[in-house]
Amino acid sequence: MSEAPPEATAPQSKREDPAFPIKAPKRGECQIRVRYAETDRMGLLHHANYLIYFEQARTELLRDVGYSYRDLEDKGFLLVLTKIEVRYKRPAYYDDLLHLVTTVERTTGVRIDHRYEVSRNGELLAEGNTTLACIDRDGKPQGLPGFLRDR
Repeated sequence: MSEAPPEATAPQSKREDPAFPIKAPKRGECQIRVRYAETDRMGLLHHANYLIYFEQARTELLRDVGYSYRDLEDKGFLLVLTKIEVRYKRPAYYDDLLHLVTTVERTTGVRIDHRYEVSRNGELLAEGNTTLACIDRDGKPQGLPGFLRDR
């Protein structure tokens, strides 16, 4: 008579991740107020700051479920930007309160594609896309933690 292996040694489902038990959201929203130091000589939000805002929006998306980039990095998952695109529609100005919507468009085993919309009072100012890849501490590609992969 053979004995069944103990549950503790059973392989885990790809969807389970004991290090990160909660799934990441597919969509998040945050607000950012344009600071004076972020504007250019013409009084407009400098174009490079949209990249910083996108990063802040991704960070807030993780925080929505209680994780941070620090949590990922502490467990050896490093997310590096491999592609970014921004399409500017209308200018933003000092002290504008911007509304950012971040959507996870697609994930693969090692990659996450995000879409961003930046608006002010319902008016679309900019939209963009990023691709992040997951690497280990040696810079080699590695699988995303399960909670970030498609469900």
